[in-house]
Amino acid sequence: MLFSLATTRSARVVFAAGALAFTLTSAIIVLLGSALVTYVPILWVKVAGGGIMLAYALLSYARGMKSDGRIEGEEKKLLSRGASRALYAFLAMMASLMVLDLAGDATELITIVFVAQYQNILLVFSGAVCALVVASGVEAALGNSLGRILSARGARYLSTLVLLVIGTAIILTSVLGA
Repeated sequence: MLFSLATTRSARVVFAAGALAFTLTSAIIVLLGSALVTYVPILWVKVAGGGIMLAYALLSYARGMKSDGRIEGEEKKLLSRGASRALYAFLAMMASLMVLDLAGDATELITIVFVAQYQNILLVFSGAVCALVVASGVEAALGNSLGRILSARGARYLSTLVLLVIGTAIILTSVLGA
């Protein structure tokens, strides 16, 4: 969504909304992850996280095949409501990004796996926020350019491949103790 917003809005505004949204959601996820690893053995959190990531990759690919046009229409509706007021548009972007982030994607899973692996919530929070803020900056800065080059199908293939590789690596390194 951030990438899509960047194709129609100021890159600075989209970046700021993304950075703030991801900072808040990272704090929530790190706290939930630290509570989870208190009750579940770390190995099982890692293996489950990797397995869920593999399933998520396949599910998101299948869902994306059906919903490319629908998602684009919903984003345009969101942008058209309140487009005249900059603060309202910023808050709508931030809230939408937070809801989508907390609704579940690979970043939450990998963050929880890192909490289990490193058992240092400040380190994981800082790393997650830095990574997501940098990603927000890249997506905001390159939104228009990459949107012209990479089709929705190409983006779906690439993201599926990345999630499959990361999920497999998490499971293998957890089970093999690497």
